[in-house]
Amino acid sequence: MTTLRPTTDLSADEARRIALRAQGFLGTPDRRSGVRGILRHLGAVQLDTISVLARSHELIPYARLGAVDRKTVEKAYWTPGATAAGKPSAQPHAFEYWSHAACILPVEEWPHFAFRRRAYRNRPHWNHDLPDGTYDQVIKQLRTEGPLTATELGGAKRTSEWWDWSGTKVAVERALMYGEVVCVERRGWKRVYDLAERAIPETLLHDELDDAECLRRLVRLAGQSLGVGTRADIADYHRLKGEQVDAVIADSGLVPVTVEGWGKPAWADPAALETPPRGRHRTTLLSPFDSLIWERARTERIFGFTHRLEAYVPKQKRIYGYFAMPVLAGGRLVGRVDPAREGTTLVAKQVTLDGPKAVPAVARALVEAASWVDCTDVRVERVDAPDLREPLATELTRLLA
Repeated sequence: MTTLRPTTDLSADEARRIALRAQGFLGTPDRRSGVRGILRHLGAVQLDTISVLARSHELIPYARLGAVDRKTVEKAYWTPGATAAGKPSAQPHAFEYWSHAACILPVEEWPHFAFRRRAYRNRPHWNHDLPDGTYDQVIKQLRTEGPLTATELGGAKRTSEWWDWSGTKVAVERALMYGEVVCVERRGWKRVYDLAERAIPETLLHDELDDAECLRRLVRLAGQSLGVGTRADIADYHRLKGEQVDAVIADSGLVPVTVEGWGKPAWADPAALETPPRGRHRTTLLSPFDSLIWERARTERIFGFTHRLEAYVPKQKRIYGYFAMPVLAGGRLVGRVDPAREGTTLVAKQVTLDGPKAVPAVARALVEAASWVDCTDVRVERVDAPDLREPLATELTRLLA
């Protein structure tokens, strides 16, 4: 690997603002490109089963664009494009695959995950047993009957336990990992599987790129989406190995920089260094799965904020709540809200505030989120700083009036 000398010194504040702009939180978003534009800008949108206000893949564009109609969000991901004559085409905009985690990815990035598909095919063992003949049967059924859910293929689970997959589910998920099957649509929350040869455009389908080409592209995309990041930050974005990043970063188009207080070498998207990051800041609740805060060490380094999803922590050990959503305002993380919904009321089960100055921003974020999910009222159950409960209630009343 060629070692390049840093070309730019950035202050911690400059790096923070570069990161915010790269993630779509600073400046005026391109509303014309909408949800699909956000997906392409970020390169990956994480999926998760938890739905409190909404599912995470809905919260991601909401956090950047505001109150986007939720049906519009789903259509943007899963509805194929249109021809010049305005008629539907078979060309998908996105597909699901393993990136940072299970993610929605722009369909044009299909070729660049060939390295991961090859790695899965060469994997020596799996956690789930696959009955003889099941894999071939699934492929045959999809070829004969067209796109199907796991249930339509013969059943997703053997029991009610979430992890107890049927042989059919194991087979179709393995085929998805290999790239023989793809998911480019969801019905409700169920994946709809189809043969990749039928669903992916012919110009993108074949795994012709070698590992180095794939990795260079994903490292460059990660750098663009982060704005600036350390080796670990860049590796984490698409869950690459550190040595994979090391092998290609010098040829990725990213440039080395030093950032005040980071203590480790960093790399930046050269386009992010061309103009100072300026513009309007978003005030919003963030999904715990938002790519702005994916990597805990990076979030602490940039924002001085410890982020941890506690949904999988025993209730008695939770500090901030089941689905505590960080509050972004003025380019800072100023608090947390653990939300719930009761009819037309958004319930803030627990609110954590970074001092009195955070009250207006947290109130505004709560009211906007309530409106987005068709709630007409906001109720606060607990505020970690009792002296801030009344100011928060007063501000909420004012905004809801």
